[in-house]
Amino acid sequence: MPEWLQAGGWGLLAGSALLLGAALGWFVAVPRRVVASVMAFGAGVLLSAVSFDLIAEAHEQGGLLPTAIGAAGGALAYTGANALLARRGARHRKRSGDLQPSENEQPGSGSAIAVGALLDGIPESVVIGASLLTGGPVSVVTVAAVFLSNVPEGLSSATGMRQAGRTRHYVLALWAGIALVSGLAAVAGYTLLGDAPPEVLASITALAAGAILAMITDTMIPEAFEDAHLLVGLITVLGFLVAFALSHS
Repeated sequence: MPEWLQAGGWGLLAGSALLLGAALGWFVAVPRRVVASVMAFGAGVLLSAVSFDLIAEAHEQGGLLPTAIGAAGGALAYTGANALLARRGARHRKRSGDLQPSENEQPGSGSAIAVGALLDGIPESVVIGASLLTGGPVSVVTVAAVFLSNVPEGLSSATGMRQAGRTRHYVLALWAGIALVSGLAAVAGYTLLGDAPPEVLASITALAAGAILAMITDTMIPEAFEDAHLLVGLITVLGFLVAFALSHS
């Protein structure tokens, strides 16, 4: 199988967890404390992947300076785009409570939430595709981390969308579309970076890591803390350790 097709398949697999989580959030009345706990676990998984799989790999490929520049650039780009989307109603796109605005309350917020969801998912998928460029197999740890974190993201967001009055068709079509885009982004990560020198590849990997880290602290941790604040630290560390164990198995 061509490696670009493998990249797309792995990206689609990781992105499909968003649709799985959204279906759970829509059809199953999951208690908010459970949603928050699962979100904390997913945040811990991603924190581990960013630390030991992305930043460490970027540093090994290109050194400290490209890694630092890339990570800072990714965080800056994500924060700037997220601030613009927040003004359009996407600030609480991963919240399971009643914080998400409806279209009546803020017209255009549904589109902003969709764009925000793409903003959250694309860096992860690009990294999945780029991980094949080393000549070895795809980074199973990265795929597992993204998959495990995408389930609570989709679950929490879909629960909030349902409470905001959005339709089942909108919610499921949104996450199905983002799962497809995740596969395409992984293909792009593989094909567009194929001839990049190690320093550039390191910067791109670190850029994605910085964006993911900013996303975790801006959208996932607040949801986790909202309803599981007494246990959020413990659950987050558990997720971190699970991903750490996967990366060293």
